[in-house]
Amino acid sequence: MKQDSKAVRIDAWLWSIRVYKTRSAATAACRAGHVRLNDKPAKAAQIVVPGDAIRVRQSGLERNLEVTAVLSKRVGADIAARCYIDHTPVRAKEVIPQVPVRDRGTGRPTKKDRREMERLRDSFK
Repeated sequence: MKQDSKAVRIDAWLWSIRVYKTRSAATAACRAGHVRLNDKPAKAAQIVVPGDAIRVRQSGLERNLEVTAVLSKRVGADIAARCYIDHTPVRAKEVIPQVPVRDRGTGRPTKKDRREMERLRDSFK
């Protein structure tokens, strides 16, 4: 794992550890206020050092990362994972209601069957 002793911008670090797909996406997230460095809004050019706490809000999920090593170039996923500690709490999986399925060839549902399906569907709302 190559560690750079020079200063690394937060947008470049987020891109290099594969939080964002492009560096411009990381820069845009910083401008939009989705990235916080040590509980303060981060600008894209702020410097990252080991020990910093970074919170990233991405697609409705907030990730809490702790910097352990700085990188300025994009590396493989296994090496990138060693450059931070993820303190993000585990989310409970959402229960996705199953659609009632009828056997093929049984014809249209009866009025009783339809009411049972509606009752089942309404119980998940």
